[in-house]
Amino acid sequence: MERLIAQNRKAYHEYFIEETFQAGIALSGTEVKSMRAGRCNLKESYVRIEGGSAFIEGMHISPYSHGNIFNLEPVRRRRLLLNRTEINSLRAGVTQDGYTIVPVRVYFSRCYVKLDIALAKGKKLYDKREAIAKKTQDRNIQREFAQRV
Repeated sequence: MERLIAQNRKAYHEYFIEETFQAGIALSGTEVKSMRAGRCNLKESYVRIEGGSAFIEGMHISPYSHGNIFNLEPVRRRRLLLNRTEINSLRAGVTQDGYTIVPVRVYFSRCYVKLDIALAKGKKLYDKREAIAKKTQDRNIQREFAQRV
């Protein structure tokens, strides 16, 4: 059973998603409680690989309202829990020109907080225009089909 916490819709607009990975996040207790309340933001966040570990930076988790001294910084580096082979494949992908690692969504899988990250290639302006035009065309076709039925 999965419960969505936050989603990065901008990632699908800004990037071509090539491959996705599921990762756990190393969190403190008050951060998990804040996540249960849905207080997470993925905008402006990105994944960096350093040494043999992957970290997410720029992810904002609001402080827990009843956490007092146990609250940590809202925007801090958090370690991602990935296998060595996954980290190596991400590192190999990022070395290619134009590729980056972006977080796509955060959710609860049973009692664990999971993060979907994607190996993605940046879109050019004309690619974005084509995607918007195709989406508008599909929407118009659906409207016409619904009116006829």
